[in-house]
Amino acid sequence: MRGIPVPALAGLTPRRLRDGALAVLVPVAACSVALAGLTTWVGAGRAGRPADIRVEVGKVLMPTDGVPETAAFFRITNEGGSADTLIRATAREVPGDVTLSRHRMAQGNAAYRSLVDSVSVAAGETLAMSPHGVDLTVPVRPGQWRPGDLVRFTLHFRHSGPVRVVAAVVRPGSTSLP
Repeated sequence: MRGIPVPALAGLTPRRLRDGALAVLVPVAACSVALAGLTTWVGAGRAGRPADIRVEVGKVLMPTDGVPETAAFFRITNEGGSADTLIRATAREVPGDVTLSRHRMAQGNAAYRSLVDSVSVAAGETLAMSPHGVDLTVPVRPGQWRPGDLVRFTLHFRHSGPVRVVAAVVRPGSTSLP
């Protein structure tokens, strides 16, 4: 019995073999590099780690007479592996809704405040609220608080859920967060 020629192998030359091997090598190398990167990411503990929100250093400015609102500041740290978003804040002890605000300077040193829907806190980052950036605008009643009083807040995050925190009432000028 004689061998039957295989048409696929008929035009096979060493050059065609080399070119075919090189064509396969590029995607295999790319996959290997991607796999090595993912392995390193998983090994570092970053893969699949959710946001881990820590809130500290809460301060509420002592309300000024005749002004119906004041500001609250917190230091928010995301120790997790993915971003999270502060979507709202509540406080049972205030006469209205607490709102998220952003303060900006305009030309001529004019400051303006705008309400924001949410504030992102990136993975591994800290958001230090301040009078010159993001803060909470808090409605107040006249004579409601004195310096040293504690105000309970709940900060609501998109992924981490609610975080209950306490802020101390301080006189204006005591807003720096360590």
